[in-house]
Amino acid sequence: MAEDRLKAVLMEARDLDRALTRMAHEIVERNRGVEDLALVGIKTRGEVIARRLAARVAGVERLAAPVPVGALDVTLYRDDVHTRPARPAAPSSLPFGVQDKTVVLVDDVLYTGRTVRAALTALLDYGRAARVQLAVLVDRGLRELPVRADFVGKNVPTSARERVRVLLAETDGEDKVAILGGEG
Repeated sequence: MAEDRLKAVLMEARDLDRALTRMAHEIVERNRGVEDLALVGIKTRGEVIARRLAARVAGVERLAAPVPVGALDVTLYRDDVHTRPARPAAPSSLPFGVQDKTVVLVDDVLYTGRTVRAALTALLDYGRAARVQLAVLVDRGLRELPVRADFVGKNVPTSARERVRVLLAETDGEDKVAILGGEG
């Protein structure tokens, strides 16, 4: 989408940091601690956000180590896999069992809900979690499926012509969230 132009910066590094800290507190509060809690990030940026959240959760609870973190690649689970540009699948990594755990799925942007649906299907391949919650950095609305996040960094109503771009230091060299939009 080369024609996309920057419309607005939604979050700078400081804002992103504050949102993740707040979300970590909310995760601990909603789950009354971290017993049997695991975070699973949806590749690629969801994995990075899950690792950051896990470190913050450990800080809130004064744990010696972060809560378990895994990563899911949902490429082959998407219902629109044949209509999207081809992207090589990356390996998923869940170094723990999900059986009877509270799993917090983590993604960068919640839009149509299709990625979350794919992640739920992929997660079932690893067992049956006691419960699954959803944490997203940005909820931009415009759902096609009945999906709602439990933990949201920022709600940003957008149009279908706009894109929300999340940049993270680990993958992009900087922390920033922006809205991009095509001309016209």
